[in-house]
Amino acid sequence: MPNSPQHRDAETVVESINVNINSKRPEVSLAEPAIEDPVLAPYHRTMEEIEKMPVIERTMTVCPECKLIVNGVIYKDGENVMIRKFCPEHQWTIEKYWEDYDMYMKMRRYNYFGRGFDNPNYITETKGANCPFDCGMCERHKSHTGLANVVITNRCHLSCWYCFFYAKEGEPIYEPNIDEIRKIFRNLRSQKPIPANAIQITGGEPTMHPQIIDVVKAAKEEGFDQIQLNTTGINIALNPEMAYQLRHAGVSTLYMSFDGVSKRANPKNHWEAPMTLDAIRKAGSTVVLVPTVIRTINEHELGAMINFAINNIDVVRAVNFQPVSLVGRMPTRLREKQRISIPGAIKLIEEQTNGVIRKEHWFSVPYVGGINKFIEALTGEFKYDLSIHFACGAGCYLFVDPDGKIVPITEFVDAAGMLEHLQKAVNEMEGKSKLMRRAIAVKTLLGINKFIDKKKQPKSVNFAKLLMSVLLKHDFASMGTFQMKTLFLGMMHFQDEYTYDIHRVEKCDIHYAMPDGEVLPFCTFNVFPEVYRDKVQKQYSIPSKEWEKTHNNWSYGKDKYVRNVKELEAMPLYQKTYGAMTDYFALAVNGGKPVKNFANVASAPKKEVMVETTKGAVTLNAAEAKNESEDSCGCGKSGGCSDKGAEAESGDSCGCGGGSCGC
Repeated sequence: MPNSPQHRDAETVVESINVNINSKRPEVSLAEPAIEDPVLAPYHRTMEEIEKMPVIERTMTVCPECKLIVNGVIYKDGENVMIRKFCPEHQWTIEKYWEDYDMYMKMRRYNYFGRGFDNPNYITETKGANCPFDCGMCERHKSHTGLANVVITNRCHLSCWYCFFYAKEGEPIYEPNIDEIRKIFRNLRSQKPIPANAIQITGGEPTMHPQIIDVVKAAKEEGFDQIQLNTTGINIALNPEMAYQLRHAGVSTLYMSFDGVSKRANPKNHWEAPMTLDAIRKAGSTVVLVPTVIRTINEHELGAMINFAINNIDVVRAVNFQPVSLVGRMPTRLREKQRISIPGAIKLIEEQTNGVIRKEHWFSVPYVGGINKFIEALTGEFKYDLSIHFACGAGCYLFVDPDGKIVPITEFVDAAGMLEHLQKAVNEMEGKSKLMRRAIAVKTLLGINKFIDKKKQPKSVNFAKLLMSVLLKHDFASMGTFQMKTLFLGMMHFQDEYTYDIHRVEKCDIHYAMPDGEVLPFCTFNVFPEVYRDKVQKQYSIPSKEWEKTHNNWSYGKDKYVRNVKELEAMPLYQKTYGAMTDYFALAVNGGKPVKNFANVASAPKKEVMVETTKGAVTLNAAEAKNESEDSCGCGKSGGCSDKGAEAESGDSCGCGGGSCGC
């Protein structure tokens, strides 16, 4: 971070967003205006019913219409956790926050404050009281950078309707050169007390940057241990040599979009994914599959995606589900139709895996903070931490036995009991010498076995030995050995204006680093683009006309990828990848016998036609083609076009909520 923190006054912030932001953080008031119109409340709740519902906690949030900072109340409504907020001008907003109250309270047990910055970018006049509109980071932030995103281009070869960020036709091009990118890297590495150690190179589509290999090398040279590349994988499929180049340059793993197993759920890269995985496999690299989960679009394929990962577990290290963030204005009816939260996705996974992966197998991301505190107590040094808000993410580790049995780690490990065991050791080590701390640690780790059910533990795993190695060596290499024996399932639900909770923002550890020196939480960078992302990047962008002149007659259309579906589907690799899968979750109900062709999308061909959309050419059966051809925004929804209610609310004939059809 810069040695001399910059000052940002509240007036400048107000002007940048052009809304009336409180000059002083408002006090949380117990008194609320009456809810006069019950139609505003989802599920047809009346004013009297809502006022009687148990309050879980109070926070600060924003009005989704004018961005005014207002009081927020998180409360229990049956099985759901809701958030309500009141704006004097725009009245009530009531939104689903989490879809399982019991799971919310379980995850909440592991909430804790992490370690912020000793050298924040900005010293604000209000001490961060105008959060989230005086970010940068400021002195209020409570987590160091766990993962830093660095955007190296806003160009992309696709135009996905739900994407946060890519250059649309006629918009300026943001594509910093290698020297500008290296400056961003050095800014991240200067953070104190814990320099940023993990980085994700992103876009747009980062493989479109002409210096992508040099960018990765620069990240390695600047000292990052973990380097991810966020990609569709399409350019790697078309140029397999790139997988070798990226790995040898320093990429730790590819972070690849993958929204489903079928072509209907995943029109983005369904056809290219087999070639991408093949290139990664041959290069000796690994990949994390990253599905954006949208209700009514692909939520029916969560189990199939996990099964796909297990079938390719030699290269797939994780599946990181991201329930969609509904950024931008949307009518209530459409939000309710498409919104899914972390527990909503977890429940569907339980159903779609025949109960093999159940909701009790998942833990909150900050759970690992207890393990981190043990390592810090042992070494006496600050360590890399994951202190995000408990509602932001969840995880589950799966062990896959050679016989095909899937065993979640919490099926044979008492995670809660083990954490209490480690915490007792942390308390005991306080104030002790290094030698005494080491002795306490060894004694503690020798007692780990009592929290492991050896009868349920996979035969191929010695978890106690594996954990001791991680805790005593406490480095990425040990963690890598652990991860090579497992498949990690993650959930990361980013916020939008409707669910915004400032308590979550101030604990965010997934950050964006900007060319002006700012470092921003994910949910300020993308939720308020007019204040941060678009405003700053515009200053460092080149107008499209000028870019065209200086880049060999470049045009927006030339960047876009158009596939030949028939050729891709005829490839043996495509047919093998999708047509010869084992259904690992049927093993649990089929006497342990493998079941082939799970979610078989390469089955007997139907009558098909070619259709051009903003995603490129896709092949659909005749029944699907009629709806798709009417879908000018490229949302890929076959049934949404009959949703006249959504059309009336959004002016969107397919109900997608975004695109070129007028929505």
